[in-house]
Amino acid sequence: MAEPRTSADIETIQRIIPHRYPFLLIDRVRDVDPFRSAVGVKNVTFNEPHFQGHFPGAPIMPGVTIIEAMAQTAAVMVGLSADMLDRDLLVYFMAIDGAKFRRKVVPGDVLELHVEVRRGKPGGKVWKFAGRGLVEGEMAAEAEFTAMMDLPADAVAAAAGDGA
Repeated sequence: MAEPRTSADIETIQRIIPHRYPFLLIDRVRDVDPFRSAVGVKNVTFNEPHFQGHFPGAPIMPGVTIIEAMAQTAAVMVGLSADMLDRDLLVYFMAIDGAKFRRKVVPGDVLELHVEVRRGKPGGKVWKFAGRGLVEGEMAAEAEFTAMMDLPADAVAAAAGDGA
């Protein structure tokens, strides 16, 4: 049995989740502890489309995109842990709780997205996560969120260890 993957580059991320530019909001995922936690990395650049209007002359990454980047990190962590490469994983928000924003995220920042599983199990559909977005160790945002993992039936069976 192969060792579980503990990181994902951009190509691997795209094999797990369907997001693409301009809505793919993470550049890599590292420090994956299977089905427990991971750290996503977002290199914030000025040429991202939301900066044209948020805000002209004072570009700030919208809070909702920070939370979306947390969710993408969580989806990649689960997908990587369950070997969901090329398996058409779709993930939907069910709830976002306790979102707080503490610091602006601006072009040039490296946003680290720390996510931890609060509830969920291999093969399960509903997962709850806690997420924190940090820039140079300083809290930028935090939230808890619940998501539904929508997998083809054969992928659910494989993730649960029932074959396929």
